[in-house]
Amino acid sequence: MNSISIIGLGGMARALGTRVVESGHAVEVIGRDAAKAEELAVTLGNGATAGIFGAVPTGDLVVLAVPSASAAAIVTHYGNALDGKVIIDITNPVNADATGLTATESIAKVAPVNAPVVKAFNTVFGHVLAPGRSLDVLFAGDDAEAKAKVSAFIESLGLRPLDAGGLEMAHWLEGTGLLMINLARNGAGTFDFALGITVFS
Repeated sequence: MNSISIIGLGGMARALGTRVVESGHAVEVIGRDAAKAEELAVTLGNGATAGIFGAVPTGDLVVLAVPSASAAAIVTHYGNALDGKVIIDITNPVNADATGLTATESIAKVAPVNAPVVKAFNTVFGHVLAPGRSLDVLFAGDDAEAKAKVSAFIESLGLRPLDAGGLEMAHWLEGTGLLMINLARNGAGTFDFALGITVFS
């Protein structure tokens, strides 16, 4: 069982948090609004707790479930409080009309040296993370040990982890998230789908 801290109180934090607690992991939810964090913790149940924004997260894995524009600033704000943690960046830096990626600071550049960043979950819409669904989760990162931890965490949720390579691939995973949004608005006509990989023998 892992200890997971989720920074953010929005829809993706709620969806991922639900799947995480139902998989038996200890969950801490954190947000600037302490009352909303407490409310989300109560909603998640199963022993979920509300942490204090800016304090050292209790989780070994720290999920950034925040708007992409604020992600780097939040990591900077936490600073050494993230030392020794694995940071999972689930953000999608998509501009308002979903026609392109916004330019954001690299989270990895502002994270502590001993807090490796792994990109994951950004190619899965939050509402399709319903427990019991078998989905593929693409992830990327440079630190082999951190990637192994994230891969094991993904698998523990009943999902299939698929390694996309080094952290330089995070940009392309974000592009995939943008592609999915536009597929939902156009060809697919719905956000009720998931990206998957089929391996032919």
